[in-house]
Amino acid sequence: MSGHSHWATIKRAKGAADAKKGKIFSKLGKEITIVVKAKGGNPDNNPSLRTLIAKAKAAQMPNDNIERAIKKGTGELESAALVDAQYEGIKGGTAVVVNVLTDNKNRAAAEVGNVFKKNGLEFAKQGSATRLFDRMGQIMIPAADGLTEDGVMEVALEAGAEDVVSEEGGFTVKCQPSDFTAVLEAIKAGGINVDEENSSIGLVPNMMNPVSDVATAKAINKFVDMLEDLEDVQDVYTNMETTDEVDAALEAEG
Repeated sequence: MSGHSHWATIKRAKGAADAKKGKIFSKLGKEITIVVKAKGGNPDNNPSLRTLIAKAKAAQMPNDNIERAIKKGTGELESAALVDAQYEGIKGGTAVVVNVLTDNKNRAAAEVGNVFKKNGLEFAKQGSATRLFDRMGQIMIPAADGLTEDGVMEVALEAGAEDVVSEEGGFTVKCQPSDFTAVLEAIKAGGINVDEENSSIGLVPNMMNPVSDVATAKAINKFVDMLEDLEDVQDVYTNMETTDEVDAALEAEG
């Protein structure tokens, strides 16, 4: 979910993520299975799989879970066919996009729709929310002693990145989805530590919705949390941009 700072958002989400490891592992497993079905189960020949395995290990996903997901993708283990779907909404002026990966599209639509209704929303017209986002790769680099924006830019831009944003807490490297793995591996090869668990290809807002009211921000965060609790939901994106004061208030409330 996007906020005033990617790093502030990650910090707020950490506690919740630790309490939802099982769901996180399930979602990563689905991604691994899909990538293996598309490009094979050998990480040496499948950069996308290699990246996902690193992300899974960063999230402390057990090796047995990773291997099982790979075998589902290769057909060594039986697995239900997975299909993706996308749902959109607008809450308090903030665009919300929900990506789903499921073996039962009707069930997923009903569950996501129920969360929308509980939050006073109906599904928005296709494109009304997604037009406010671009599909990009984002690589998160924590701040470290001696690590400068110029140093990150030198490595990242040479590898094909489009931008490096310096924020309190670290740096965000942005790139085209097709360049994500190459840029990520170049940064790591340059000796720069990467937060792989929070680095991914996804939707990045091209137009933010400023939110300066704590109650509104809490309502949107609650809506997102309810969506992310659903087993079939892979990702939830918003273009909410909160102020420093709102971030501080939310962090104080835990």
